[in-house]
Amino acid sequence: MYEAFFGLSEPPFSITPDPRYLFPSSRHIEAIGHLFYGVSAAGGFIQLTGEVGTGKTTVVRSLLAREPADVDIALILNPRVTVPEFLQTICEELGIALTPEGKHSVKALVDALTARLLEAHAAGRRVAVLIDEAHLLERDVLEQVRLLTNIETSTRKLLQVILIGQPELRELLAREDMRQVAQRITGRLHLDPLSAEETAAYVRHRLRVAGAVREIFTPSALRELHRQAGGLPRLINVIADRAMLGAYSRDRHEITPSLVRAAAAEVSGVEVSSRRWIWLAVAATVIVLALGASLFFRSIL
Repeated sequence: MYEAFFGLSEPPFSITPDPRYLFPSSRHIEAIGHLFYGVSAAGGFIQLTGEVGTGKTTVVRSLLAREPADVDIALILNPRVTVPEFLQTICEELGIALTPEGKHSVKALVDALTARLLEAHAAGRRVAVLIDEAHLLERDVLEQVRLLTNIETSTRKLLQVILIGQPELRELLAREDMRQVAQRITGRLHLDPLSAEETAAYVRHRLRVAGAVREIFTPSALRELHRQAGGLPRLINVIADRAMLGAYSRDRHEITPSLVRAAAAEVSGVEVSSRRWIWLAVAATVIVLALGASLFFRSIL
């Protein structure tokens, strides 16, 4: 709606995981390298975690866009399935033909997958399974994943598993009954929110990709955006999009802190105070507590 008004060729803050918009922060570049290592490693588990909206899915899409030529990847987007459904999905992702009867037999599914892994190994190829939202895995499915990593030749394991999820995944794998899985994790990485400087660079990066040729957010607006979004890329996108829509509706070509606060209030449904009023409230509270303490001590002296 506002793209032409700001001289853009497309919406800059869509929340769909478009690899073109991946912001190359040091942590996200490290995450991509982490996943590239994971799909090329010889068996076991790789773990990538991060809070909601930190860019995990975008990192995965970026990996898939640059998928190594000698690796076949099965992507699992919905882990809330039964064991047979989970195995069926892997087989479908890898193009494994199944008989109608075999689709419902765990043994038949594992046998078909084992044959595919041995075939890939003979051809000099690797196979990896990426499980998004892995913190939602049921215990029996996660145990089946562990068993799949036992498929091996005399020299190497044939399946690499990458678990991608929210911080709850770390809690899940820290459980006593999950220790056999946890012991097989060969790499762990956690995506942190962006810093204030990274938030500003992130917004400018997305605007440039969308065709911006000038600054649209003032420096103070970018600082306010970081404060309101907490450095979470997805929330930055939502608030920034609303702020630009608000500026467009007011015929303003520059985004200011007040527009960002209004956008954040609209997104959250809660009135957002400016930093000034927050500090005034804190100062008033300190003064009241100090006066109360003074009166209390005077009364007991």
